[in-house]
Amino acid sequence: MRGRMYLGEEKTEAKSEQIARSAWHSGEAAHPVVFGATVGLYTPPAAGSLLSDAAVLFLSPWGFEEMCTRKLWRLLAERAATLGLASLRFDYPGTGDALDLSEPADLAAWDDSIIEAARTLRRFSGARRLVLIGHGLGATFAARLAKVLGADSAVLMAPVVSGRFYLRELSAWSKMVDEGLGLRQEQRITEGTAVAGLVLPEKIAETVRGFNLERLEAQPFARALIVERPGREKDAAFAAHLAALGTTIARLDYAGYDDLVSNPTLAHQPLAVIDGVAEWLAQLAYKGANADASEPLPTAVDLAGDGFVEEPVRFGDNARLFGTLCLPAGTRRGATVLLFGTAYDRQAGWARGVTETARNLARNGVASLRFDAANVGDSPPAPAAPEQVQYSDAQLADARAAVDLLDKRGLGPVVAAGRCSGAYLAFRAAVDDRRIAAVVPVNAYTFRWDPDMSVDEALKVNPRSLDDYRQRLFDPATFRRLFAGEINLGRALSNVGLQILRRLIALSPGLFGRFTSAGRLSLAAHGDFHNLAARKVPVLLIYSEGDVGLERLKLDFGRRGLSHHGNVTVETISDADHNLSPPQAQAAYRALLLDAALKAG
Repeated sequence: MRGRMYLGEEKTEAKSEQIARSAWHSGEAAHPVVFGATVGLYTPPAAGSLLSDAAVLFLSPWGFEEMCTRKLWRLLAERAATLGLASLRFDYPGTGDALDLSEPADLAAWDDSIIEAARTLRRFSGARRLVLIGHGLGATFAARLAKVLGADSAVLMAPVVSGRFYLRELSAWSKMVDEGLGLRQEQRITEGTAVAGLVLPEKIAETVRGFNLERLEAQPFARALIVERPGREKDAAFAAHLAALGTTIARLDYAGYDDLVSNPTLAHQPLAVIDGVAEWLAQLAYKGANADASEPLPTAVDLAGDGFVEEPVRFGDNARLFGTLCLPAGTRRGATVLLFGTAYDRQAGWARGVTETARNLARNGVASLRFDAANVGDSPPAPAAPEQVQYSDAQLADARAAVDLLDKRGLGPVVAAGRCSGAYLAFRAAVDDRRIAAVVPVNAYTFRWDPDMSVDEALKVNPRSLDDYRQRLFDPATFRRLFAGEINLGRALSNVGLQILRRLIALSPGLFGRFTSAGRLSLAAHGDFHNLAARKVPVLLIYSEGDVGLERLKLDFGRRGLSHHGNVTVETISDADHNLSPPQAQAAYRALLLDAALKAG
């Protein structure tokens, strides 16, 4: 297959996932394996597929890009499985669910993990040939290490051709992400290389700066598929350079790239690209020779770190959910914390915050479970569940499965905790499941979701409180951004109008509470809090100072708030955004969560 690939059939995301699910173990999660300082997910060939003597090693991008492409990796692994190809995806040390990097942190640690991942994949699959699929920096690593890994083929998606250009682009990307989150200048990480709260170690950044794939002097692999971003001349130039070195090149337009990497919450999977990669893999999957003998997968795996021991687990019906039990290395105390994820962030959380929270709890004697709900990150969709799972009651089944696992392991009582949509799910789970002993919602936007409201549209709005809008009104930077066209004035005015309307509703709750949708939902939320009070379930509501959720709380529950419920406490964290990005905000949250877990135990 030469030249650029074009695909005629388009599929909806739901249909594409349905195809993969029907052929791949009916939605079973991948098998966790531990090697070196990291954890990987091994996907064997699908039952009934024609086995190949090749296997696929996924090499991830870094930072915000990795968060956005996590689900893409799962979908590609499932498609590869239907072709008889085993695969392995994993985290580099210091990222995701891996152990932290040792100091001084340099790229050698990531290179070592890639080499060990290739050995692990060959050991469990028996594969004689290795195919690399890399995205962003992962594509660059594939080109650098192909000979060392013994790989003869590669899929290079949005490769980082010039490290120097990549770091400049990353700096601009970081600023856009922070502005989208509403971070003030003093709350941003401005030193070194950082994006979305993740910091690229200095020595690794220095090495990356020197990357230039157009200087490769020898053919890295015999065959390659280059997935080129629209308008990126360097992607095309790199494909031409590889061809000049003797590599057989196929090229595929990266349709949907911008929609994929702009925001993990709103990311749309590039279905045509997934089909194109699968089509290319199908042409090299079989060589006629069977794979060598493979090792059986381990039944239990642990990752031991400083003060904690983690066990990656599969649980729920048909082992459909993937999560991580984080246990103290010493004596356990208090209740176990069930950490719900936010939106479509993988279980490690925004800026790896959930992983770090879990390990902080363990160092203080408290166990936890973090996991991907169905159709989030590494957990496949649940049968018959809606495509949009956020703010859906379908996720309550996942919550019950998580509590079932903790019950089975003797790790009760349970404290449910989460931020934003994870806070909503934690609260709904506590109302739904009497086994949950306490709940800690953080920056909850609402406690009852309006079923007539589009989740997708609501997520695009990114509302702020009236106090926040008032502060920004007098900030000169706001006017500079407005004149530069960087602010959606119509959307901002709509947000302000909606909040003013809610304040008007709050003035006449008796009237509006019965005859408006918002009022009826508010009354239902009152009933939920009465339910938890009757069961004497402690509720610790944590808000960033000025968060829009705190304003909604005041509107829904009036001036008295929830003070008449002796089980409810409200805490605010100053100088924090909705994501609790500043380190001091994270520290304050973790201290409050630890205290709640110890009291509930």
